[in-house]
Amino acid sequence: MRICFYGYLDAVELFCFSMPPKKGKSSKGGKLNKAQKAKQQQEEEERRLQEEEEARLHAEKEERERLERERKEKEQERLELKDQERREDELNELRHLLEENHTAVTTWKTDAVEKAKWERYMHCDGTPDPAVQQDLNTHISLWRDDPEVNITLVLKQCHLALQLMEELEALLRDVTDPQECHKYQDGLINLQELIHSKHLLTTEEILKSASMNIDTETGNMQTVVKDVNITLCLWANLKKNPRFRDLNFGEAGLGFELPKQLAVSHIAVRLLHTHYDHLSLLARMAHPRMHTPSLRSLACGEEVPADIDVPEQEETKRTGEAKEDIETQQQRVDKEVQSIQGFDGSKSAASQESSRNSAQPAEGRVSQIQTQMEALSTEGDLTETPIVQLTMMDRSECVQAVDLMQYTPLGGVFYCDVFHLPPQTHQVNGWEIRQLLDEGLQVFPYPLEKSNLDDTEALTCPPVGVSVTLPDSVVFLETPQVARWDAAVKQWRMDSITDLSYEEKEAKISFKMDSFQPFVLMQETYANLPFLSWELRPLGQDAALFTVNGALIDLSITIQGNQCMLQLGQERGLSHLIGKWMSGPILQRAMLNAGINIFVNEYTDKYIITCGKDPLTEHAAYEQMALFASACAFSWSKWNAKCGAEHLVMQACEHHDPVPVPKDSWSLYLLGAQRSQKLEITEKSAEFSPDYYPGSEFHSTFIHMLQDNMSTDGIARTRESNNLFVDTVQSLLCATRPLMYS
Repeated sequence: MRICFYGYLDAVELFCFSMPPKKGKSSKGGKLNKAQKAKQQQEEEERRLQEEEEARLHAEKEERERLERERKEKEQERLELKDQERREDELNELRHLLEENHTAVTTWKTDAVEKAKWERYMHCDGTPDPAVQQDLNTHISLWRDDPEVNITLVLKQCHLALQLMEELEALLRDVTDPQECHKYQDGLINLQELIHSKHLLTTEEILKSASMNIDTETGNMQTVVKDVNITLCLWANLKKNPRFRDLNFGEAGLGFELPKQLAVSHIAVRLLHTHYDHLSLLARMAHPRMHTPSLRSLACGEEVPADIDVPEQEETKRTGEAKEDIETQQQRVDKEVQSIQGFDGSKSAASQESSRNSAQPAEGRVSQIQTQMEALSTEGDLTETPIVQLTMMDRSECVQAVDLMQYTPLGGVFYCDVFHLPPQTHQVNGWEIRQLLDEGLQVFPYPLEKSNLDDTEALTCPPVGVSVTLPDSVVFLETPQVARWDAAVKQWRMDSITDLSYEEKEAKISFKMDSFQPFVLMQETYANLPFLSWELRPLGQDAALFTVNGALIDLSITIQGNQCMLQLGQERGLSHLIGKWMSGPILQRAMLNAGINIFVNEYTDKYIITCGKDPLTEHAAYEQMALFASACAFSWSKWNAKCGAEHLVMQACEHHDPVPVPKDSWSLYLLGAQRSQKLEITEKSAEFSPDYYPGSEFHSTFIHMLQDNMSTDGIARTRESNNLFVDTVQSLLCATRPLMYS
């Protein structure tokens, strides 16, 4: 028993010694656990202290910001109070400057008109005064009865007629009396009709002697007559060679390609390029509710087209005799349009009546003496400009007609006609024998009617090919568009023009038409808008440089007194325009005719995205910029599109030297209806802020805001500015509206 007991004890003892010891509180592992807890407590304490410090700093920051806001609010209240105290004086001073300038310019223009009338009277050259209807009618009657058909003498007479038409158009731009307006339109129509009839008579006279001027190589007659106003190309088909395909008048830059049916016909082809455009003018007269401007816009001196629905108070003034005159004038246009065109209007196979709402840009400016700030600050006195609506027509009816507001004809009109070759002169025993016809030059019908075709000949008539070298008197910023004249609706249309090909290097365009019709080259009116940037900087006393970086072309206009000179950033030709001094209105018309359009009107925003600025605030800015154009530079700012419709933002600084403005000289200004202020931000700032520049003040006018940072010499220079210079700068800014379209 004892042996077994001891054996059991040994076994138990051996088992106990073989077991690993248990971890207790006094082990090394316990000490590590305490350190971790202490570290955690320390981190929590540090985090708490950091949060308390951040909260304290945030509170201090908020307190500082609150105090700064309160300080700024108090300072702004002080500045606003100070601005209110001197507001009346500043507005009175601005109004006085504007009235003084307007009175001086009006007096000068009145004297210039009287001087021109006196010089015309003293000249005594027999030229009629287009403003005197009796003199004009006498001149037209005498010229109509004149049997002269010599091309050289007739073109001289046409040149005088064109000058009279320019004067009539100038009178139309300024006329307000409906009776006078219709009288001038009658004169225009009569002169147009007579010019076209004289062209037909001279063409007939040349073609009667075609057999006497045969080209030895082709056996046909071809001749070119060039004048300052027209280029006439004539070809007589005497040989009737069926293999004849085309002919190019190299010196005139015109050519044509005839189908087989015409190559074997007894015909003559006339390509007449008139460097003026009477057909577009005719379209505006024939569709006065679509294209004719009449009313004046107060915002920037533009005209509102007559195709608008005028408010009732305006409509009541246009009743009675005026309405009868309009109807009579419309009938007059419809009656005489065919004779002006010089061909049968029914030749267009695809003609259909069509129209499109558009308006013609016009010139002139109505002076607005009351300042913008006064207008907006007077409760109840400011009335919004009446919102006018164009008369909309059925969309199916206006698909084909060209919108003469969206597209501008450039380079004149190209008349493409085919005539029956008149009887030729024969030499018999030293005598010239020629059959005389009473009907004159007759149009050859094409496309040919079925009765005129042989049984073996195809019933289809191929189109007529035409090629034109672009006139060097215009600039096409994009590929030209071709439009044909539809005599049935008296509109330009772009359909039925096929196989259009444009060779940019050769400046040549080729295409085909289904019939012989007048055509014109067109360009989008606002292709160069909106502006990428602009700048107006002085070049000295009463001299400034207006630079525009357009969407497709850059240009600059130098202003010296009341004269302007255009310069282009790229070599574009236009020797008759570039580098020539002329008045602002004349330069504007010349630029439009040359395809360089930076000018806008009340319908431009229908085609171009704008900044949507208030027009009265914008106009007030242009008035004040013009007053200080001799001493201050102004420039485009990217923040102008971010500041809202009720404000304008531009860069400005005092600048006297003709050199470019240093980049660090510009300051930003915020212009509004109630006040102007200098901004703290710059063009490089990350975002827009209306905060005013520290240390600056508020002013009710922009010019007084500028004066705060100008030298005494600079302020004196602005007071010495010539009235005509100020008016020219203001007119240019109002015509381009860079603050709206950039």
